Amino acid sequence: MSTIKNILFSYREYDSHEELDADDQELIIVAKEAAKLAYAPYSRFMVGAAIRLESGRIVHGSNVENAAFPSGICAERTAIAGAVSNYPDDKPVALAIAAITDEGLTAEFVSPCGNCRQVIAEEEVRTGKQIRIILSGKNKVQVLDSISPLLPLQFSGESLRSNRP
Repeated sequence: MSTIKNILFSYREYDSHEELDADDQELIIVAKEAAKLAYAPYSRFMVGAAIRLESGRIVHGSNVENAAFPSGICAERTAIAGAVSNYPDDKPVALAIAAITDEGLTAEFVSPCGNCRQVIAEEEVRTGKQIRIILSGKNKVQVLDSISPLLPLQFSGESLRSNRP
């Protein structure tokens, strides 16, 4: 017998980053500045990410493209790798993402790709804490309490153990 189930999630949407608290506004500013540091000669789509750690420290990253396209890395994964490598015990509490093109900040917010969603989910598992996700665009900002709404039915270490014969 089949059963239909629904996955629902909620998020907060703002018309402007100015509606957010000062810490979140600062994180968005750092993400925008990080986007300007991206190496994106092929797509001209520059993404920046900024992570606030429990200590208040901010770690940023930008996307780095490569002519061998699978060899590039996204801003979110760059920032997470930097945070884990340099501050492994300082847990992330928030992650802001912003993207710019030749015309400037994108009108709509940009959501993390599937690979980045999985890496963010793993970081939540590693630290045992949710990471607030702040997606910033010129026309609106979306805030989610965790990566879970963007990656329902996540693959995890438990998936590896439960599927062994």
